[in-house]
Amino acid sequence: MSLRTSYVAFRTAADPPLTVAGRLETIPDGGRTPAVVICHGSDGVDGRGAFHAKALNAAGIATLEVDMWAARGSARGAAARPRSPLQTLPDAFAAKAFLAAQPEVDPARIGIMGFSWGGVVTLLAATQAAQRLNDAAPPFRGHVALYPVCWAYGVVPGLSLDALTGAPVLIQAGDADAYDDPDGLDQLLARLPDASRKAIRGVTHPGAGHGFDRDAPAQTIVDPFAHKGQGGPVLMAFHPEAAETARKLAVEFFQTSLP
Repeated sequence: MSLRTSYVAFRTAADPPLTVAGRLETIPDGGRTPAVVICHGSDGVDGRGAFHAKALNAAGIATLEVDMWAARGSARGAAARPRSPLQTLPDAFAAKAFLAAQPEVDPARIGIMGFSWGGVVTLLAATQAAQRLNDAAPPFRGHVALYPVCWAYGVVPGLSLDALTGAPVLIQAGDADAYDDPDGLDQLLARLPDASRKAIRGVTHPGAGHGFDRDAPAQTIVDPFAHKGQGGPVLMAFHPEAAETARKLAVEFFQTSLP
């Protein structure tokens, strides 16, 4: 299968409005294919997006990984990112609109996935409130959020999953993630209303910590959202088994939700 790689830019409705860049992978001989927007974590574009894009592209799914930091002049890391993931939601919806306009992409089959900060964006994009504010077009057809700080929903102002669009959601977390309790994902699902819970599938990977699919030397970061909002250090270490399983599950999920 041949791929076409393009480096693109498009306007978003952020405040103030921005021109955001991204890496687009399309399949020129595949007809109008499904596509997935990929949203990075606090460390910016760091290889996780490419890790998942490779498998998605091989499955016949186009990808657009968005760089949410460069247009804001943000340095990488927790200290430099915007105040809230809500501020970067317009980037995700603008990326969706950009994908929908590409001749290789089926505009009715666009999903979204993200890691950590990008995972929060991915989940918020599944809410009715975000859909109303950011996009008049049909909602994303599927959402895959990896380690999206599970304790925060219903606790941090503006972060709520109580009213979703109904599109299917897959959340993948690790039981060694320093942002949450080992059963943090189960706790999140238990406190959601029935309608939201029915739209979400949760998978917890044993022994995996935050950033378990980041194939790079281990590093310790400090984040005020870590340890259920108490703040502190977080070890990010690659977990090959969890990473490969998570990638496989993401591909299978999008093959089903973007048929």
